[in-house]
Amino acid sequence: MKRILAILSVLLLITSCDDGNLTVDVIDFSEGPIQKCSLKEVLYKVKDSEMLVLEIPATTFTENQTLDSAPIEVAINSTNKVTYRKYNGTVTQNNICPTFPDGTPNVTEQWLATDGTIQIKATAIKTTNATTNATNITGYNYYIILKNVTFEKPSGPQVYETFVFGNYTTTISPLALNFDADADKSTCAASDNRIFNFSGSEAFIFDSTNFSTLFANAVTTTPRTALISSANKLTYKLFNNTITNAYFCATTAPATPLLLQEWNAVNGVEATSGIIEVTTTTLGTSFIHTIHLKRVTLKKGNSDFSLGDDYIFGSFVTTP
Repeated sequence: MKRILAILSVLLLITSCDDGNLTVDVIDFSEGPIQKCSLKEVLYKVKDSEMLVLEIPATTFTENQTLDSAPIEVAINSTNKVTYRKYNGTVTQNNICPTFPDGTPNVTEQWLATDGTIQIKATAIKTTNATTNATNITGYNYYIILKNVTFEKPSGPQVYETFVFGNYTTTISPLALNFDADADKSTCAASDNRIFNFSGSEAFIFDSTNFSTLFANAVTTTPRTALISSANKLTYKLFNNTITNAYFCATTAPATPLLLQEWNAVNGVEATSGIIEVTTTTLGTSFIHTIHLKRVTLKKGNSDFSLGDDYIFGSFVTTP
């Protein structure tokens, strides 16, 4: 009799834990690639007859690496939408991407996310030149997860503390850095100690308060050296049109051409990185100064790339 009572008690406990209303369905899209519609700001994943859709502005995916402690976060709302759909057949991009998507297969169930946060961790994708050790940023990977997301289902709400959407990858054109061997001292003013190298819409600027020491009119037997610092600044700028010395001579920066990107060299470490080397030779009564940049890194936001072991900034001429 005691055994029968124990079994009945267990059955009663199990029954009391089921309120008869909550149905938990499991959906998992952690595997497989994220795809993007070419004419819509829509990301989606497909798994047989299921589709997970993220509608989010493209501007959310900034070309800047995020810190581990500070991912991009946007709220799920009328601008940033998350939708799960189940169909009665295999689905493709034709069911989401065209202006008028295919009507078949038919949607048999749809969940709309009504609350939560979209969290995005961005990582720069780089290539490395095996000879020079220079790196180029060729794209960004965005790892997307949904935090504390509530899906409103036909049978009632369902909450996921963490829901993995996956990796979304973009490609970008690496900076050209298409400079030649000729650099020029600024002609803006006699006291201006900037050295420029221009190439179309690109400008490399070296600004040194140690100009007279680094570029002394004397032949070098060993290179003169300095570190990238507040006294020796190196900046790369990319514009939307051709740039010249005259742009930098203006008291107020002209409205055109438009500055698109600016990268600043990271401060150097003695005998390790961020090293400036200058060699000086003669040309008649003039002197040719050649600037080498050793293991210099350029940074914008949290993203960076290396100019390699030995990058020639260029040469310019001074006359005593």
